Amino acid sequence: MTHGLPFLPPPDEAPYRLAVETPAGTLTLHAGDAALTALSWHRRSADRPSPLLARAAADLKAYFAGTLKAFDLPLAPRGTAHELAVWAELCRIPYGETITYGELARRTGTVARAVGGTCGANPIAILIPCHRVTAAGGQLGGYSGGNGPDSKRRLLAHEARHAGIFALSP
Repeated sequence: MTHGLPFLPPPDEAPYRLAVETPAGTLTLHAGDAALTALSWHRRSADRPSPLLARAAADLKAYFAGTLKAFDLPLAPRGTAHELAVWAELCRIPYGETITYGELARRTGTVARAVGGTCGANPIAILIPCHRVTAAGGQLGGYSGGNGPDSKRRLLAHEARHAGIFALSP
């Protein structure tokens, strides 16, 4: 943890990677020796697994099965002090809930446009849940992962379903 944030300092290199098949598509986890550094959508290169990545893959599978509501993995995203503060606040948004970009800006002492850009720069999507931030007036807002807003919509629907917020019709 650095400066009161829930993150470790990013390593000089992240030599480990593991592709995981999920309902959101193929996600590739990247890590150094002690922490995850990135999650990329689609397979990026050959796997070079580690015990940490095996644990992260199991957690992702549990998340998509609806049995894991909070990740407890060491994270080391590379970012500015502002980005790290916003990403830390994202980690405080409960599973199945959303806040607006404006509320996130208020919580972090900045403006909505800045937090929107920071959400878009999030290197560890899903684990740092930027999908839980929506635009004002009930609008979805953007999403830089996977298939863009469609991926965001699916992640939010997944969490709502498993949080018991609403039931899908048969």
